[in-house]
Amino acid sequence: MAEITTDVLIIGTGPAGSATAALLASYGVETMVVNQYRWLANTPRAHITNQRTMEVLRDLGHEVEAEAYMHATEQDLMGENVFCESLAGEEIGRMKSWGKHPLSRAEHHLSSPSFMNDLPQTFMEPILFSTACKRGAQGRMSTEYLSHVQDNDGVTTTLRDRLSGREFEVRSKYLVGADGGNSLVAEHVDTPIEGKMGVGGSMNILFKADLSKYVAHRPSVLYWVMQPGADVGGIGMGLVRMIRPWNEWLIVWGYDINEPAPEVDEAFATGVARQLVGDPELEIELISANTWTVNDAYATHMQKDRVFIMGDAAHRHPPSNGLGSNTSIQDAFNLAWKLAAVVNGQAGEALLDSYSVERAPIAKQIVTRANQSIGEFGPIFEALGMTGGTDIEKIKASMDARCDPGDAGEAQREALRQAIAFKKYEFDAHGVEMNQRYSSAAIVTDGQAEPAFERDAELHYQPTTWPGARLPHVWVFDHDTGAQVSTLDLCGRGQFTVLTGIGGDAWLSAAETVGKARGLKLRCHLIGPRQAYVDHTGDWARAREVGDTGCLLVRPDHHVAWRSPVMAEEPEVELARVLDRILARAPNS
Repeated sequence: MAEITTDVLIIGTGPAGSATAALLASYGVETMVVNQYRWLANTPRAHITNQRTMEVLRDLGHEVEAEAYMHATEQDLMGENVFCESLAGEEIGRMKSWGKHPLSRAEHHLSSPSFMNDLPQTFMEPILFSTACKRGAQGRMSTEYLSHVQDNDGVTTTLRDRLSGREFEVRSKYLVGADGGNSLVAEHVDTPIEGKMGVGGSMNILFKADLSKYVAHRPSVLYWVMQPGADVGGIGMGLVRMIRPWNEWLIVWGYDINEPAPEVDEAFATGVARQLVGDPELEIELISANTWTVNDAYATHMQKDRVFIMGDAAHRHPPSNGLGSNTSIQDAFNLAWKLAAVVNGQAGEALLDSYSVERAPIAKQIVTRANQSIGEFGPIFEALGMTGGTDIEKIKASMDARCDPGDAGEAQREALRQAIAFKKYEFDAHGVEMNQRYSSAAIVTDGQAEPAFERDAELHYQPTTWPGARLPHVWVFDHDTGAQVSTLDLCGRGQFTVLTGIGGDAWLSAAETVGKARGLKLRCHLIGPRQAYVDHTGDWARAREVGDTGCLLVRPDHHVAWRSPVMAEEPEVELARVLDRILARAPNS
């Protein structure tokens, strides 16, 4: 007989697992989250934190979002990706990244109330985990997942206390595997994985050293060092990544995946740091070193009955584009409200099937994009002449030739400028972060066609209220205080929301009646003159894509579930129809 019972058991306390626990606890669901290690992340692996992720933290509470900003390196210091021969050596070029370009910055400001930042995983995980525990989740360290068995009523999971060696069982209604790229939960449910693991080898060297004299005048998160002869095959590119400005750093250095992983001791790490920084006298304080593999794999299905996988268990890819923890936290935002609705008896279990339908295509998309970004360094190598084999002197001469006068030198400089600018698909891909649209049984389009992307969908966010898309952010204004309020702040917090305008009062009455009958409390807002929220600028009227008497039904994860362009003949009947379909409920149940 199980020793512990809970509604949801989560394996793993990384960004995915801790975010799921924090959200479920906030929604009042009994939750237990376990970690096989003694504490949380001990290396700053993931760090780029995009606006959509910050919106999830904002939904957990403004105090959670504020704590993240307090520990983060803000957007301006994320800066401009620098390409150089060493930090002390010649700079080859740079590009404005992460929304730093004024045009990109404007798009960022218009699209969200939240700000991109650099928040290492060593800070993100404690914020999410502590939020979960403060709100009632049971957190347990040094607890290893061994196996599970599921039946029609729940899941029995066997765990091991790593301190005592004792095994025990936990009985839960649902099990979430957020246990990383080598997920045992995913293996046990035989998750279908496409792609390949271990396509490349890398090492991380985490150290402290004051490098401000090399970087303070050109702040950036990433400094790409191009050094022929410094890597496998005679063509080298190392990465010096800022962890804390400007005295804590991480070097990412490749190794041949077909050879044994190197032993990284202090002497080796110091040598690599001196080489990439370009300071032969540099002394470092080595914090840690580890090796890891580059993966190119994703789950085509992310659930099996009562067991779900998320995060790196489902999408395994290099850190390119900074998509890892962001996608993991957004997996959590998608699944948590659905689990809560089913656990609380507000939805049928078929609602849970929409999780994999909605998130598996995102897993494929981001794994493909991240690995594609690696290949997009190729034009930079070509422009510098770094693809010509292992003749180091020849490569150096090719790199030097970019300084020559004449047609050849001019053509090489232009090729290099274009190659660096093309990296915006990795370092400023706002559309990849914000354009995710869902199509599932938890979305009702009523046949409304999806709007085409008018601009590059990877680079530019295109707001729309088409069902399946994230609700557009615009500022409306509190009638009493005059304070600006994001439309996203009117939604979420584990609840469905009805948004309408002048003449749409019947939608609000319908929401109260329909919600009460289904045990749901729907948030309702009528936006317009002399209402609680006022659209002084007209931005909401332009963004909503429905008339004043129309209606938007927004899911707890900010995605539009359904919309009606105008007032329905029977709004109560329409709202009941849509909610029952989304929540997989039998009509009138």
